[in-house]
Amino acid sequence: MSRFLLAIFLVFLLGANLAAQSPGPTSAGQTGPKSPPQPTPSPSATATAEQLVDSLGPADLQAFITLLKSNFTDPDAITDTELNRATVQGLLARLPRGITLLAEKEGVPAAASGEFYSELIAGRTGYVRLGSLTNANLQALDKALSGFAAKKVNDLIVDLRASSATSDLSLAADFAKRFCPKGKPIFTVSKPAGHQDRVFSSDREPIFRGLLMVLTDSDTSGAVEAIASALRFYNKTLIIGQPTAGRAAEYSDLPLPGGKILRVAVAEMISPDGRSLFPEGVTPDLPVEMSLTEKRQIFQSSSEKGMESFIYDAGRPHMNEAALLAGTNPELEAAEAAQQRRGHAPEKPPPHDPVLQRALDVVTSLEVYQKR
Repeated sequence: MSRFLLAIFLVFLLGANLAAQSPGPTSAGQTGPKSPPQPTPSPSATATAEQLVDSLGPADLQAFITLLKSNFTDPDAITDTELNRATVQGLLARLPRGITLLAEKEGVPAAASGEFYSELIAGRTGYVRLGSLTNANLQALDKALSGFAAKKVNDLIVDLRASSATSDLSLAADFAKRFCPKGKPIFTVSKPAGHQDRVFSSDREPIFRGLLMVLTDSDTSGAVEAIASALRFYNKTLIIGQPTAGRAAEYSDLPLPGGKILRVAVAEMISPDGRSLFPEGVTPDLPVEMSLTEKRQIFQSSSEKGMESFIYDAGRPHMNEAALLAGTNPELEAAEAAQQRRGHAPEKPPPHDPVLQRALDVVTSLEVYQKR
């Protein structure tokens, strides 16, 4: 990190922290006549402290620190230690996906739901949720794909919303090999500091060659983001859901003298088209909002109820034509009001997965179009 960037972080943090301490400008002990007020440019209504700091050049940044040290009313707030703390705080705020300060050594967090799951939806569309990238789940994926092939399933939805980061990049590439063409790169891990690139390529023919849809959200993290990007590049896959975590990087844990840990991204993952996946992540082609809490609840229940029961939102039944046109249901609403008066909460509707529903809608639309 350059000294120029460090200075930017420092100025930004100091400006924000000291603003609360500093009173408005006063004329303390000024002698001589006051100068007439000078007109000042009107600041942009949308300007933020970060934008103002970013607009400062090297000379302004150095002058900011120098003037602050020599003029601020509380010299103890501008010691070298405080300046260093402000720099660290600024870096943590500006690079949240790149650096983390840990109280102690800890492992990579587990996925929201680590088990593999598969299902044939509506008798024609395969669905696989990879879960954690483990050897057991890879074997389960192979078994599911073989079963779909025996049933001549040509449409597959790959759900990556329960797949978090893994340190085993070779294993992550093995999952992608089930869908990517032989001899093609899946992702590249680039380490700019040492000018080192590691390319992970497919050394086998893909198992599935049909229509693919991929589901993502902010739980889709690390090498799983690279898998999603590779499937989109080679299979013209549509990605549906929400942006990925933006952590497609290789991290190292570096110990600090006091015992705390600095976790820092030391290498970034590059997609087959040469685009860095860190820290922006993968943006879906079809954005669909869904709460993480509801999604995790559905995933936990799917092993007993299946995913198909969470796909279609049946909505409330309308008891008459007027209610249907008005979008209301007076009878049901009256019953709910009576329940509330008796101290009973109205029955909550079952959770619904709009992301998976959108993917199935797209698959159905493409099937209809292809048959025309």
